[in-house]
Amino acid sequence: MNPLVIEKVFKQYGDKTAVNGLSFEVAQGEIYGLLGANGAGKTTTMRMVLGLILPDGGSIRYRGKTYSTEQLSMLGYLPEERGMYPKIKVSEQILYLAQLRGMSRRDADANLKRWLDRFQVPEYYNKKVEELSKGNQQKIQFIAAVIHKPSILIMDEAFSGLDPVNVELLKSTVKELRDDGASIVFSTHRMEHVEELCRNITIMHKSNPVLQGPIRDIKNRFPKEKVVVGAERDIPGLDRIPGVVSATRTERGYDLRISRKEAAQEILKHAMAQGPVERFELLEPTLNEIFIKTVGESHE
Repeated sequence: MNPLVIEKVFKQYGDKTAVNGLSFEVAQGEIYGLLGANGAGKTTTMRMVLGLILPDGGSIRYRGKTYSTEQLSMLGYLPEERGMYPKIKVSEQILYLAQLRGMSRRDADANLKRWLDRFQVPEYYNKKVEELSKGNQQKIQFIAAVIHKPSILIMDEAFSGLDPVNVELLKSTVKELRDDGASIVFSTHRMEHVEELCRNITIMHKSNPVLQGPIRDIKNRFPKEKVVVGAERDIPGLDRIPGVVSATRTERGYDLRISRKEAAQEILKHAMAQGPVERFELLEPTLNEIFIKTVGESHE
């Protein structure tokens, strides 16, 4: 049985349904993508997984067991909103939180120092949170989420407020947690991060799961509608090929939208008849394009 199993979960607030019959499983050593626009039900789902609220129907199981204080030590949470106390030292906060999760103060202290060394900021041990930049506050909050070595980790906008260098640092760290066996639920607006990190996803819309499964299988359900042609010269007549919806000149060639995949070969034949082609590619849809097609323009 997978470490985290959500089965037909339902949550109602008055006459509003927040989550409607959601099911998915997260395997050991997997990062699972949970996506959706504002009000889709993601936050409610994460709160139910964390045991902060209880579902009105369905079940959530952690290594086969229902939620109890026994599960507390195996759960970690990185929220979108920063929740560290600004005027308290980093070490005091994180050691306290680790002890709440069942760690001894000695083990927590050793773990904290290892993490600070890993992020190359050992000097933050005795600093107050308010003395750190927003990006470094996010690093400290990340450490707080994983200090007790949770086997199930919930991450909401994990890379928010980070510059590109630190995004890559945290991404590599998340991958290491995955490779060490953690089961991770990952929610973000950055679809390129989902494509890089996740194998399976659920897209939610207005409380309902509307698209689920492996990203590769989901992409195969959607047509390839974009062609890229690389050429330094002009290629007249591309927009007159049957099936070509639009042809846009770029710095390195053309971006074309097509309504049928057969048009791609006609584009290539037409371009090569007029000279060398440096690049030709029929692109699969991006996850961002699939998201917009699935839930409309109400992207967060």
